[in-house]
Amino acid sequence: MIVESTVEIEARAHRMRVEIIKMLNKAGSGHPGGSLSAVEILASLYFGGVMQYNENDPQDPSRDRFILSKGHAAPVLYAALAEVGYIPVEELASLRKLHSRLQGHPDSKKVPGVEVSTGSLGQGLSISAGLALALKLDAEQEQSEPRRVFTLLGDGEIEEGQVWEAAMFAAHYDLDNLVAIVDNNNLQIDGDVRDVAGLIDISAKFKAFGWQTIEVDGNDVSAVLTALKAAVLLEDAPVCIVAHTVKGKGVSFMENQAGWHGKAPNDEQTAQALAELEGVE
Repeated sequence: MIVESTVEIEARAHRMRVEIIKMLNKAGSGHPGGSLSAVEILASLYFGGVMQYNENDPQDPSRDRFILSKGHAAPVLYAALAEVGYIPVEELASLRKLHSRLQGHPDSKKVPGVEVSTGSLGQGLSISAGLALALKLDAEQEQSEPRRVFTLLGDGEIEEGQVWEAAMFAAHYDLDNLVAIVDNNNLQIDGDVRDVAGLIDISAKFKAFGWQTIEVDGNDVSAVLTALKAAVLLEDAPVCIVAHTVKGKGVSFMENQAGWHGKAPNDEQTAQALAELEGVE
């Protein structure tokens, strides 16, 4: 586990954002919008001292687990894993290339630090709930504290019915070692989530299913850290952190634009994006 200050985490978040732009440009395809919106969430989770893991051993049995339910946002996960040291930073340029480990959706058999291969939306919370229950049962036998499961979902993704079946399951079994984070950037590939399926008041929905909830500015490292630390202290029910974020955060022409859900920047756009990100080349 790496524990850093807010300033240090913000610096990591900046590097992650730069690498996301670079790798997507090299790939010529991918998903910048929802990767950029989640940068502060993953940076805080991996480097804020909340999630337990061994930076020298991604398979350490005492680790907490992270599941990227919205698997198309793989670039932000790869950027975080490179910051941890599980994969070389240079390898990020191989995103979506033939024979690369870093495919458009994360592959748990190839990439260290990836717990589950994800991509089919709606499945991550089910996987996470089952894993959280198994970890609780193991802990009961070992008379120890259960490891935690953290999962990141997209707000468009939670239009999937399977998410709410998993939410009921998690509350029924009092899975207080499960923390779901919703990247609530209000946009999906078809436009505003509220126009696509009338998605309103995510927090109230999870509360109705028996969860405890926290709402936070998901692009503010300090606020995200506070929310994560509060979430792991809550007992007797799973916790949902509704993280209000900006799609395409950090790049002016991508921010709040649904068209940047699944389109890679060309060379000119990449140069502009990197110039905005403090002139990084």
